[in-house]
Amino acid sequence: MWVPRNLKLETRSTAMPLMWMGVCVSPFSFLKSTMSSLVLLVLRSKLLAEVQHLAVWCADNNLLLNTSKTKELIVDFRKEKGETHTPIHINGMAVERVSSFKFLGTHISETLTWTINTSSLVKKANQRLFFLRTLKKNHLSADILCSFYRCAIESILTNCITAWYGNCTVADRKSLQRVVKAAQHITRTPLPTIEVVQKKRCLNRARSILRDLSHPAYRLFQLLPSGRRYRCLQTKTSRFRNSFFPTAVSLLNSVPR
Repeated sequence: MWVPRNLKLETRSTAMPLMWMGVCVSPFSFLKSTMSSLVLLVLRSKLLAEVQHLAVWCADNNLLLNTSKTKELIVDFRKEKGETHTPIHINGMAVERVSSFKFLGTHISETLTWTINTSSLVKKANQRLFFLRTLKKNHLSADILCSFYRCAIESILTNCITAWYGNCTVADRKSLQRVVKAAQHITRTPLPTIEVVQKKRCLNRARSILRDLSHPAYRLFQLLPSGRRYRCLQTKTSRFRNSFFPTAVSLLNSVPR
């Protein structure tokens, strides 16, 4: 993944692919492996060409890319990795390749696991628990404590939750829920679990997509001939099965119409 993080101007003409993923290669098929390698080389060459095009466009429009702050992240799930990838150069400087980075408040790793992101959110939320305890010591009402929890703690734990919670490990989910239990112990009032919040936000997001006919993902929600349920998306991996769109379709089908 290559993201020009230091570029402040964003236009449609300079849209860059945010993720470059490896194509699955069958280990028992030499022909298929060769074709996949050729596909990867073509994709890589196109990516390098787009990077150079962006650098030229920035220079023509009096913009300067800070290469030292630009990172490259490669997501490759092939069993046989093969050759190493050619580093990206911008204005003669090589772009640093990282295994994870923070993008819009969410830590994304090259393995698409969310332990780093969860640990960061839990650490930040635990720091906010101190202020919640301080408010409790000053004898504020339970309503104010709950409002502070939702604004200062729950908002952190559920940041972009529809994108990453489905593929979290059991340990990650337990660490998130421990923060909720600690806040519940302080406020002495029942608080919604992280899973409940995630399902609610998935449903709200799916319904907002259904209301927007121009949304790019609108076509993924197709009604069956009965008109009462949506067609389930075909998934081959648990990673895709637990992602937002298959989960949203399942939740829409489970809600009475």
